[in-house]
Amino acid sequence: MKGIAMKDAWQVFINSALLALILGIAMLRAESQVVQDPPFGRPDAIVDLASRDGVQLVSGQWRYHDVKIVDADSRAVGPDLKPSGAPTKTYDYEPRAGVAEFDDSQWESIDPTTLDQRRSTAKVCFNWYRINMTIPEKVGNVSTAGSMVAFEIVIDDYAEVWVNGKMPRILGQPGGQVIKGFNAPNRVILSRNAQPGQKIQLAVFGINGPISYSPQNFIWIKSATLDFYKSSKVALSETPAQVIKKDAALDEIVPAGAKIEKLAGGFLFTEGPIWVPRNEDSDGYLLFSDPNNNLIYRWTQDGQLSVFLTKSGYRGFDIGEYGQPGSNGLTLDKLGRLTINQHGNRRVVRMEKNGQLTVLADHYDGKRLNSPNDLVYKSDGALYFTDPPFGLPKFFDDPRKELPYSGGFRVSPDGQKVQLLTTDLKGPNGLAFSPDEKYFYVDDWDTEKKIIMRYEVQPDGTLANGKVFFDMTSAEGEDALDGMKVDQRGNLYVSGPGGLWIISAEGKHLGTIVGPEHPHNFAWGDDDGRTLYLCAKTGLYRIRLNVPGIRP
Repeated sequence: MKGIAMKDAWQVFINSALLALILGIAMLRAESQVVQDPPFGRPDAIVDLASRDGVQLVSGQWRYHDVKIVDADSRAVGPDLKPSGAPTKTYDYEPRAGVAEFDDSQWESIDPTTLDQRRSTAKVCFNWYRINMTIPEKVGNVSTAGSMVAFEIVIDDYAEVWVNGKMPRILGQPGGQVIKGFNAPNRVILSRNAQPGQKIQLAVFGINGPISYSPQNFIWIKSATLDFYKSSKVALSETPAQVIKKDAALDEIVPAGAKIEKLAGGFLFTEGPIWVPRNEDSDGYLLFSDPNNNLIYRWTQDGQLSVFLTKSGYRGFDIGEYGQPGSNGLTLDKLGRLTINQHGNRRVVRMEKNGQLTVLADHYDGKRLNSPNDLVYKSDGALYFTDPPFGLPKFFDDPRKELPYSGGFRVSPDGQKVQLLTTDLKGPNGLAFSPDEKYFYVDDWDTEKKIIMRYEVQPDGTLANGKVFFDMTSAEGEDALDGMKVDQRGNLYVSGPGGLWIISAEGKHLGTIVGPEHPHNFAWGDDDGRTLYLCAKTGLYRIRLNVPGIRP
């Protein structure tokens, strides 16, 4: 009996330890950042497009066609890095069936139960699968009205998906409508607010792979489904915003019952967000830096998180010495080109439409910049940025430091001239213009002097009559001042001691928003500009406000 009791006790101990380990892993996963396809969780209803009942429900018909590789005329690379040079020969494919108006009525109609039939010609080969669908009123007992609909397909071996004649191409896009990976599921959000009767056209380009292996297999569909979700929420969690109201005017800015949504987490440190507006390739998305991890991330409205740019700020041999070698502040110019402050490279660069980087500033007066931190464009195209040494391994005492001050700088609209505007602050950080651009604000990351300076902007873009606009030095909290943004009424939003400070254009503290983590920088986003995206230490958050912000 004693032996059995000891055995049972030992088993209980093992089971308890195993449970604790599982729970620990689960908690770790819950807090860690995961790059995956949205939406998350189990759908409320599924339509199997590899079944007759499923295809009949959406009034669809699969059609199929092989792809032929053909000779084609082209041009060599030209000075613009596009095919604008001398005539040359290349290859193309037929038919080009991704576009919406393509007529596939003469193609082979295939039974959905035969999608797993091996098709095309083996080795290096391609094909098309096309289907037109109509959203039904119900899928099972689930009403489709207002639901989020995702298309998921797994092709042996790769797939590209055209939706209603379009296939967006965005840097860092992991799957979705472009190749996800070897036999990996492509998941594409077709609608966030589906309505019965809504028409959707899908054209799926199948690819045999690995292409360089000249595979001896064929192309076939492993699965194809429509997934319906009643809720289109993408947040990992949602908490009530803790609002410390100092003035009744805050009620016009922060709605009653405001909530802070956590969108992603597990980063080393988040910074420098910028919202990229809706265009023909996307519905709008957020870019933000993790300077400690040397990355720029992309977050979409569907909740997809991906790496937009790796080695975003530094590739040097001594990168191990740096705490924040990567990019920090991000913004867009008038043409929508991404502009990046690179800590480790100690420069400001602009990413051109062809992917090339143009250096806008890296030296002043023959000396290297410290580590450009935050940046903003003026409406005339001039770029303003701050340059404290916080990206250098030893900050102010770093032997690499060449400038004797931390400056605020301006790059002329033509990009030809870098001007020093001010050396008033020890650690100039966040910066912003007033809505009418008469004033320019800069705050100070200095634990002994937590102030916001306001300057008058001169006709030539320089600054004059700098004065302390607001002083938080006596406020409780260890944090100094970091990111800063302005709304369309001229209110300032400042990362200050204890949270997000909201200060009126007249310099009155209206209140502070306190979230789950301290916000270090923010960006106005969504179509209406009323969502403030918060980069807060290890997490990405957002809060909806009543007043839209000033955006590039």
